[in-house]
Amino acid sequence: MAKRVAVIDIGSNSIRMVIYERTSRFAFHLLYEVKSKVRLSENAYQNNGNLQVNAIERTFAALHDFLEIISSFQARKILCVATSALRDAPNKNDFLSLVKSKLKLNIKIISGEREAYLGAMACANLLPRQTNALSIDIGGGSTEFSYIDEDNITKSFSLELGTVRLKELFFDTDDISGAIKYIDQQLSCIDDTTPKTLIGIGGTFRSIASSIMFTNQYPLNKVHAFKCIAENFMSHVDKILLANEEELKNLGIKNSRFDIIKPGALILQRIFKKISITNTITSGVGVREGVYLSDLLRNSKDKFPVNYNTSVRYLLDANINNKNYSNHINLISKKLFDLTYEYYSIDAKYRYDLAVAAKLFPSGSNIHFFSQNRHSYYLIKSALEYGFTHSQIILIATLTRYAKNKLPSSKHIEKYKDLLPDTQTINYLSYIISISITLLLHKPKNIDFTLSFEDGVIKVDSKKPLYLSKEATIKVPELENLKTIF
Repeated sequence: MAKRVAVIDIGSNSIRMVIYERTSRFAFHLLYEVKSKVRLSENAYQNNGNLQVNAIERTFAALHDFLEIISSFQARKILCVATSALRDAPNKNDFLSLVKSKLKLNIKIISGEREAYLGAMACANLLPRQTNALSIDIGGGSTEFSYIDEDNITKSFSLELGTVRLKELFFDTDDISGAIKYIDQQLSCIDDTTPKTLIGIGGTFRSIASSIMFTNQYPLNKVHAFKCIAENFMSHVDKILLANEEELKNLGIKNSRFDIIKPGALILQRIFKKISITNTITSGVGVREGVYLSDLLRNSKDKFPVNYNTSVRYLLDANINNKNYSNHINLISKKLFDLTYEYYSIDAKYRYDLAVAAKLFPSGSNIHFFSQNRHSYYLIKSALEYGFTHSQIILIATLTRYAKNKLPSSKHIEKYKDLLPDTQTINYLSYIISISITLLLHKPKNIDFTLSFEDGVIKVDSKKPLYLSKEATIKVPELENLKTIF
């Protein structure tokens, strides 16, 4: 597979282009992203689905610029897909021929079922694992659904529901009752299964999630993997449906979404009335990531290897030169955790978060050695994107920020109190990672000491003096009933 790949997604409302770069076999990161609100389907639904001249010209011009950008990044592969607007258009071949002849770009029109699968596959691979979940991707012309259980996608389908479609057919004439009747008719094909979690893909869901985060002063600026109780999400949808433009602005809805946010919100409202959902989780990934992953993972059944995380691997690839040291901190942290967690009544689930924090701790030194902790913290908080909950991201970042120096400050804990575990757990994990780092200050090629634990005392045995470790351990803030001796 090419090192740099561009993906273009031509939707009914916007077209988007992303460029991904691989850093190793399955690790990648986003290099560039751009979108244009071309409204390809504008006035199409009032004209039997036919694409209109102005919309075609806007889309062609945007694609021209996208290709210029792709060339500047020297991406060697372009994957271009189109969804509902082109899928439904009787005159789609005119547009396809124009783009192919003038821009030398091949566009693949994907079915609604394939569109639903690609979005769900991205969620299954790049969100924290969800059991008994339903993904929904509200687009401009259609809405896609998939049932997801762990990393398995059991069913995918598409309905002729979309924000632009509803706007033009019903909202422009203020026929809200007609829109509700139409939505309910479309939703009648959804079976009686009761998924526990609704996974939201696409601009409508992300806009509503961002609005909730904005109004609640949510402490982490990251919409991907944002979790919200279904009752609270639905209450916010109701507010949006009743709001005027000034109120939408106060809710944090962008001006560009004013004309289509309510059709999308209405679709969600009718779905919530039909299906009993417990939680919602917002996906920052969708069809584009699905298209990319279907190429990247084509020889592994559209799944990453077991226990593999692409974000962790990317951070290791891009920011850590001494992989041996990183692995050693990881191993020692896990060993200390295994020796002590039951004694201190710490939940075993935190072993994984501690191990990731330990492995990624050195990442900031690649930017600036003397401010390593600070840079590790910001790198992890920003780039530990896929497969982690917000609580995990903040905990892992926090452990690297305060490692070796001090316990997490009360101000920091207060800021992220809704995402972090209790103070006792935070301080315990901070102590474990700090001791792990101090024990490896001499950077051994192989771990040259053994560890044991009894009655609140970690004992370190080695044939070597470990002078630097002994000196540094004294500076690590001690916890009540937990200390380290040599």
